[in-house]
Amino acid sequence: MAEHGLTPTPSLPDGSTGDSQFDGLTIALNDTTHMASLACRKGQEKAFAAAAKELFGSALPGPSGLVEGKEFSLFWTGPDQWFVETRLDKYEDIAAILKATFADTASITEQSGAWACFELSGSGALKLLERLCMVDIEKMPTGSAVRTVMEHLGVFVICREAGSRYTILGARSSTSSLQHALVTAAASAL
Repeated sequence: MAEHGLTPTPSLPDGSTGDSQFDGLTIALNDTTHMASLACRKGQEKAFAAAAKELFGSALPGPSGLVEGKEFSLFWTGPDQWFVETRLDKYEDIAAILKATFADTASITEQSGAWACFELSGSGALKLLERLCMVDIEKMPTGSAVRTVMEHLGVFVICREAGSRYTILGARSSTSSLQHALVTAAASAL
């Protein structure tokens, strides 16, 4: 088999890490998360649920839900649809793993190169997110995920730990714009 020696392209055009520190807040670009979309095919609900239980060890999350496991995290994106996350050092080809388990019960699409992932941590995360999105962040519980808009950009806001740890997923093509929005809002809020 031919060796290609491909190198991943950084999310930010300048190749920077995208990390920023503020009083009570860290914003970090996470390029180590791999994702795939998972959708149940019509008429395959029972076999799909059994495959999900086998691979993930738990039921799939419902609307606005998030399930975090040792190997995979999943969050609901729509009726019978989820995003599955894992770390690059765990599974480089997440779509192949999902396809091997779900076979013809699901439609699976690799999403890793399509999304930029920013990790927000610290007590200042609430103030930042209150300025940027139309989500009642204070009421968002640990283990939840919602789709919203930040600065005209469609994003997912994932609450990893209420009040202090959130993940923002935005289109990779808008990574610079999303980083600018987060940093600018943090500079004015904190």
